[in-house]
Amino acid sequence: MAKKISEITRRNIFDFIQVENFWWSGRLEEIDFLSRIYNLEEMESYDSRFENAAGDIWQHRIHNNDWEDNWIFYDDRFNLMKCDDSRFLNFLCEMIHPIVRADKSEVSKLLQIFNDNLQEDNFELVEKTKISGRPIFVGRMKITGKESLARKTENIRKILNAEYVTQQINLMETSIENSPHIAIGLAKELIETCCKSIFEERKIKYEKSWDLPKLMKETTKLLKLTPEDISDEVKAAKSIKQILGSLSSVVQGIGEIRNEYGSGHGKDGRFKGLQPRHAKLAVGAASTLAIYLLETHELRQ
Repeated sequence: MAKKISEITRRNIFDFIQVENFWWSGRLEEIDFLSRIYNLEEMESYDSRFENAAGDIWQHRIHNNDWEDNWIFYDDRFNLMKCDDSRFLNFLCEMIHPIVRADKSEVSKLLQIFNDNLQEDNFELVEKTKISGRPIFVGRMKITGKESLARKTENIRKILNAEYVTQQINLMETSIENSPHIAIGLAKELIETCCKSIFEERKIKYEKSWDLPKLMKETTKLLKLTPEDISDEVKAAKSIKQILGSLSSVVQGIGEIRNEYGSGHGKDGRFKGLQPRHAKLAVGAASTLAIYLLETHELRQ
């Protein structure tokens, strides 16, 4: 059961909810809200007079109203402070579900509170679909963006440990948003740098005339990464061969994008570059490939 969302993050979210006076069950009765997520009739009662949680929630929140308003955040049965991530995220998503909350401004404010805090643990709520024109949200771990890219490029810096590579990566990262064509050109150069560094560390010569696809092909041969180097007896051999066979396609694609849209070639006055998201795709692919090559090189050494 994944528990990567820290208790600090969870407490911060619930503190914000209380400070901003948002009612956690929205326009629903508390039992109705909780029944959308939990089977209350199968959960234990903390009151011996009742058979299940539905009974004692009714008794203490509707009949007597002697529990504090935000009891749900600290009730051990729901364990929102320490439950697995999926249950916690599901609870947050239900709080901003259109059936639960009709005020769009409230939904927008809560979504901002949730995501501002969840980002500290690399999670987020995103729109999954719509119902009657209103968004339905789902929680997920972030799989792209500056955080994940930064981790990849930091690993490349550590492995190569060269001032030129550090400068190259820094410029590539800072160019994604403002100068996508420069970032795309540097993504291609990053792969070239990694391949040449592998040859140099192994004291094996490479031809300076090799273009990127040829350089990549020779690097995979050097590292014994070609599909032919995987025996059919290896478990999942077919899948491994497919992945390795696609490496050349990735490199060729980055090279072609660079030639058409990246830096390094003069463009006419009507040239329109790609958007930052395209640059992020090229940089992400190049960084992932570079890490794979460099880590394989280290392991084989």
